[in-house]
Amino acid sequence: MIILGVILLLLGLFFGISVLTTIGIILIVIGAVLFILGSLGRPVGGRRHYW
Repeated sequence: MIILGVILLLLGLFFGISVLTTIGIILIVIGAVLFILGSLGRPVGGRRHYW
């Protein structure tokens, strides 16, 4: 999810499409939160690890 967010962010900046930039930032933030929760050992979506 983080990688997809980075790709959308770069595409949005390159092509000047603000919607892609916004979606990319949101995906990066959500992916980072899920990654941190999963690495702390807290179950995310019924799984012990998120990757």
